[in-house]
Amino acid sequence: MDSFRITPQGHSKCPRGICSKRCDNYLDSFKIGLSDAINANLSLVDAINPTVGPLIPFFFYFNRSLAMEGVPGMNHVPNPNYYDKSIVLDVKPLRSLKPVFPNGNQGPPFVGCPPFGPPSSPSGPSPFYPFGSQQPPDLNQTQDTPPPTFVTPLQSYRSPTVVSNGPSSSSGTKKGVGRPKRNAVSIAPSSSSSGTKRGAGRPKGTGNAKKKDKTSLDVVQVVKKHFDSGISAPEREDGNSDLVSSVLMRFDAVRRRLSQVEHGKAGTSKAAGVLMSNGVRTNMKKRVGTVPGIEVGDIFFSRIEMCLVGLHMQTMAGIDYITSKVGADEEPLATSIVSSGRYDGEAQDPESLIYSGQGGNADKSGQASDQKLERGNLALEKSLRKGNGVRVIRGEEDPASKTGKIYIYDGVYTISESWVEKGKSGCNTFKYKLVRVPNQPPAFGVWKAVHKWKEGLTPRANLILPDITSGVESKPVSLVNDVDDEKGPSYFTYISTLKHSKQTQTNTIGCSCHGSCAPGNLDCSCVRKNGGDLPYLNGVMLVSRRPMVYECGTTCPCHASCKNKVIQTGLKFRMEVFKTDHRGWGLRSWDPIRAGSFICEYAGEVLLRMEQEDDEFVFDTSRVYNSFKWNYEPALVDEDPSDEVPEEFNLPSPVLISAKSFGNVARFMNHSCSPNVMWQPVFVEGSGESVVHIAFFAIRHIPPMAELTYDYGVSLASEARDGSLLHGKRKCLCGSVKCRGSFG
Repeated sequence: MDSFRITPQGHSKCPRGICSKRCDNYLDSFKIGLSDAINANLSLVDAINPTVGPLIPFFFYFNRSLAMEGVPGMNHVPNPNYYDKSIVLDVKPLRSLKPVFPNGNQGPPFVGCPPFGPPSSPSGPSPFYPFGSQQPPDLNQTQDTPPPTFVTPLQSYRSPTVVSNGPSSSSGTKKGVGRPKRNAVSIAPSSSSSGTKRGAGRPKGTGNAKKKDKTSLDVVQVVKKHFDSGISAPEREDGNSDLVSSVLMRFDAVRRRLSQVEHGKAGTSKAAGVLMSNGVRTNMKKRVGTVPGIEVGDIFFSRIEMCLVGLHMQTMAGIDYITSKVGADEEPLATSIVSSGRYDGEAQDPESLIYSGQGGNADKSGQASDQKLERGNLALEKSLRKGNGVRVIRGEEDPASKTGKIYIYDGVYTISESWVEKGKSGCNTFKYKLVRVPNQPPAFGVWKAVHKWKEGLTPRANLILPDITSGVESKPVSLVNDVDDEKGPSYFTYISTLKHSKQTQTNTIGCSCHGSCAPGNLDCSCVRKNGGDLPYLNGVMLVSRRPMVYECGTTCPCHASCKNKVIQTGLKFRMEVFKTDHRGWGLRSWDPIRAGSFICEYAGEVLLRMEQEDDEFVFDTSRVYNSFKWNYEPALVDEDPSDEVPEEFNLPSPVLISAKSFGNVARFMNHSCSPNVMWQPVFVEGSGESVVHIAFFAIRHIPPMAELTYDYGVSLASEARDGSLLHGKRKCLCGSVKCRGSFG
């Protein structure tokens, strides 16, 4: 584009072709009018008389040309046909232009268009944003906002200066969801706030959030007024295992609730925006090596989860890095990579990885290009020379979802070599070989081994029985002993549900729905008893703990695939009963289990009273259990705190179930003072039962082959020591850092 400069005598090369007729005569008048407008803070229309009004577009072009030539004091403006939307700055403009609106029927309302309308011919320079046809930068703001009462100043642009590629998210509005009562919502690009009392198990603190970069998801920030994140500023920078677990549980609780009330639409991205903009995150300080509170083998069901706990700060880019000082210069160092396995040449070896660099992908015209040694590629090259460790996260297909992925943290690797080779597109691609640091727990290796067992590629070693259920369950349950020569547990009869005595039979009436029970259908008695919602998300996942969950039963006319029939449909995961080192037989899953997922119910004989004091397979709801917060926080989903669903169970009488002689896989779950499984009472409507079922759900994400445990509780008859804690009848061997020493 031609540019020009104004001189006392005139100008040169005016691309609009109007200045030869007007500028010499009217330029001084225009400059005086503009100066008066700036000094008096008047509107541009008030300050410029009609004679010089036609020069307004000339002024914008003149101002823009100076910026492109790098005139001091002017912002640098990139090519109008290409600009990076991630570097829009919310800077204070040099001046504000106050529009004058016509009154009554004097004219149409103000709109952002060129004063002279669209160009009459294709000649001349193309109009630029906001007067041109280009789309404005996508700031992820909703489009249902009211018409503006003022004109937003022109955005300023500058060339990027990369010092870090950390996480961020942009501001936007968000409609309230959930119950009828709402809290006020304030929208801001980043904020922190405190004030209200925090929920149980939430540490003190304030909020924090950052801006969205080019690699982020469409995360909309919604800052809640008077919300206390419960995480202090130091805790937000450096976390621990409790904080990491808390952040992930709080995120997934909000995600499940938003997905429930909005029927699964963008629940993950909306939950991410809510938590990030309200400071519910930890390990924000980028670092090389391990991350506090995150263990090798941990799994994540979205990239945003890794971002919230500081494992990998990029929600889309595969390479994350920081910059370090080297003398007077700065150089990037890679901190983590995500290997999705979809790029050419990426190996599936559990101990090494061939990783492809970033960039060079096909553009809109379908043309690919050579990758450049910059950003993440340069960071990997620098890490190769420096020898620092890089965290590796492996992405795999989610077996429970057609489009989802699961990310496995596989530990720290070092980069051993790099090279350039031709990709499928014929362009140069950077390749990096990473080797796993020795003496780390297996993670991706376990995942690949289980996959081979499922596909029948390799047999399961030390297998005793392929299916202890003898076909009772829809999925087989293996019996394995990798420890000693014991051939199996004591004899019992496998059943999949409760076994009742005649005294427990009663008549109950179910719903009158046909087809499937629908959320919000208050004509459905089951939905009404569940507070107007279906208690499950997608028919597989508990949304919130409740005093009681009501499921449709056998007398309900709704079909068998009704989403309010979950615990009656049997096992959802491939299970394995295995011999532990020192706690007898245990239970684990070959499949990854997402937080809230149904695992199994506690099957056995329903007892009216304790018949044998030495029965180790009794589930007793009258015991004392450690309390914990698992449900979503109403303030984060715009619900009235007074409508919060209580997590304390409401049982009409204690429930006793013995799995000694009759039982299912639940009888093999061991106790832990830091369990990954919780129980929930469920009443099955219209089934002719007067007692509740005990259903088990995942507290948090559980990786394959991790032992499933729940809290056995402590009997009320147990004697307290030191007048503080209840002590059980049996010694606890769970090994948790929070072990209370006894249970039962």
